[in-house]
Amino acid sequence: QVQLVESGGRLVHAGGSLRLSCAASGRTFSTYSMGWFRQAPGKEREFVAATRWSHGDTYYGYASDSVKGRFTISRDNAKNAVYLQMNNLKLEDTAVYYCNAGTSITPTVPGNFWGQGTQVTVSS
Repeated sequence: QVQLVESGGRLVHAGGSLRLSCAASGRTFSTYSMGWFRQAPGKEREFVAATRWSHGDTYYGYASDSVKGRFTISRDNAKNAVYLQMNNLKLEDTAVYYCNAGTSITPTVPGNFWGQGTQVTVSS
């Protein structure tokens, strides 16, 4: 059974940094796309970043404007894990962050597998 378990969310001051982790189990995810979505209170879930592996190369994609330049996604295939380094956090980054995995992830079509979410709260 596929499981994605996020960790690292917490309360942080604006301008601070956090690193979210997602540990995957149940299958080998090295050739899968893995990524992050988030859902703020009263808003729809939105794409944050994703990474995919193809023929030995890793590709990255980020939501435009809102997180580009501040967030960095990375993966460790040996550990079946994906990470999201978040710097210069803003109040509007407050959300539940969800790990996502599947054969393909696009900003509008997530993968089939979801974690339970980890809360990130940015305070002024």
